[in-house]
Amino acid sequence: MSFRKLFVVTAAIMALGVAAGAALAQTPAQKATIDAAKAQGTVGEQADGYLGFRVPSSDAALTEAVQVTNAARREAYARSAQAAGDGAAAVQLQQIADQLVEIQG
Repeated sequence: MSFRKLFVVTAAIMALGVAAGAALAQTPAQKATIDAAKAQGTVGEQADGYLGFRVPSSDAALTEAVQVTNAARREAYARSAQAAGDGAAAVQLQQIADQLVEIQG
């Protein structure tokens, strides 16, 4: 297996951990709230790997759910970056995590 393939496989495995970490930080109610907001177009996945509001919302429960999820993702990305050991690898891991989150979506 080439170094590049090994790196991609390793990054994908680590990214799964990132996605799982973010999912574990949410309560089932928060996940349901975010899923409903995504379906309505209120919340969406941003290119930076975080959730963002497409339109302003005054729903305190939704705002809290997005904040909790983004905080968990931030921590997971930091752990992945530290494990990867450099910025380029961390960026690649984040992009893979973004894609996985979108697919799981």
